[in-house]
Amino acid sequence: MLRILFGEAPAEPQGVIAEATRVMGTYASILHDFALQGRDRDHKARTREIMTLGLIASLDELEQSCYAASRFGAMVTSDSWDDMFQEERLNYRRYVYFDKNAFIRLFSLLDKLGMLLNDVLGLHTEEFKERFSYFTVLRRMREKGLHPALAGPLTELKVKHDKPVVRMRKRRNEEIHNLNSELQDDLLQMHLNFGDEIALENIRAQMDDLESGLAMVAASLQLAFAYMGSLIHNPSPAGG
Repeated sequence: MLRILFGEAPAEPQGVIAEATRVMGTYASILHDFALQGRDRDHKARTREIMTLGLIASLDELEQSCYAASRFGAMVTSDSWDDMFQEERLNYRRYVYFDKNAFIRLFSLLDKLGMLLNDVLGLHTEEFKERFSYFTVLRRMREKGLHPALAGPLTELKVKHDKPVVRMRKRRNEEIHNLNSELQDDLLQMHLNFGDEIALENIRAQMDDLESGLAMVAASLQLAFAYMGSLIHNPSPAGG
């Protein structure tokens, strides 16, 4: 969808994104057939199917936002706002828009995955914490020794991508609860270098963080749905 901004045709999913999309589609199809057979008495299969289809769409939207951010970010070559001509300023504003869109979507997608895992695997995280994130669910799995075949690989992914994800989570929290994340950077520079020209944030580093986060999300989805799919072997989907 967003590739039309660059005169490009929609792209087919590749690599781990394609694999994640495939296993999610398979899981949704199994649940759909389960409901069609009249075996979904508690309506959980249908609910989980809808959540899965939503995650497929969310992954596609996240990938597109990351792509758009990377393309517009690459068009920004100046070191500060004052050095930019009008067109570059527009491209910088577009980069900021899609960068924010991407890192907010990234954590939204992870939390939706956490809700689904909590439901399907019967983790009851809400009894421990009413409002919980994906990372709360993962921590609960580890601490309780639940589903180690899934918790282990998911934790390895979290550790592998921890630094960029922590940086993006900080920016997300600033964006939602405080100042706009890029204005937070400006404010810090004003305090440290009062009177100096304000430099732009490190766009290349931020794009690298997005790329790492997208890779973690796609691989986590692939692992989670492959695992949940392997548990569907009785009249009620895994988790009851």
